[in-house]
Amino acid sequence: MTDPSVDQRRVFFDQLYVSGEQIPWDRAGAPQPLLASWAAEHAILGAGRTAVVVGCGLGGDAEFLARLGFVTTGFDFSGPAVEAARRLNPGSPVDYAVADLLDLPADWLGRYDLVLESLTVQSLPRSLRPRMVAAVRSLVAPGGSVLVIAAQRGVREERPTGPWPLSRAEVESFARDGFTTTRLEEPPGPDGLPRWRAEFHRS
Repeated sequence: MTDPSVDQRRVFFDQLYVSGEQIPWDRAGAPQPLLASWAAEHAILGAGRTAVVVGCGLGGDAEFLARLGFVTTGFDFSGPAVEAARRLNPGSPVDYAVADLLDLPADWLGRYDLVLESLTVQSLPRSLRPRMVAAVRSLVAPGGSVLVIAAQRGVREERPTGPWPLSRAEVESFARDGFTTTRLEEPPGPDGLPRWRAEFHRS
C-alpha cells in the first residue's frame, strides 16, 4: 500500500513539472554546485563505474556524472519529471526511469558504485525519513559510496509544506548497517547558508 503522504507529494511534483513554471531547484542543466565542487576537489572520475541519482528531476546531476564517465541511472517518482529529463537531454547516455525510492526495483539493490542523494530525502515528511535513508543505502554496491547533500535543519524557517531539512543526527544516520562516514562537511550553498555534504562508504 502506498503511503498517502508520498502520493500527496507526487501530485505536488507532477503538477509543478507540467505547469511550465520555473522549477526552483533546476539550474538550467548545470549540476548541483556542491556536487560539482566535490567532484573537482577530489578529482572524481567515473571510469566505467556505475552511479545513480535519487530524485533526478530534470537531469542536471545525472548528466554531470555521465560526463565524468559513470554509467548513470537517474530516477524520479514523478513521471513528468522523467519525461522532461529525456526531452531536455536527447541522445543522453543516462538511463532515466520512473521509480519510487520506497519501492525500488529488486535488481537495483546493491548495484551502484556511487549513489547521489541531493535534496530528495528532505522533500518528504520526516515520518518517512528512516525508511528513505535505508532505501538510499540499499542502492550502494559493496565498496561503493553515497554522497548526501541537504539543507540544514534550524538554519532557516520551515514551511508546513516542506522541504524538511536534515539535522546532524539524521545525516549521520546514513552511517549504519556497514556504512562508515568518509567526510561530513558544512559548505555554504548558493545563498551563503550552510548545507550538509556528507560521504559514506560501504565496506
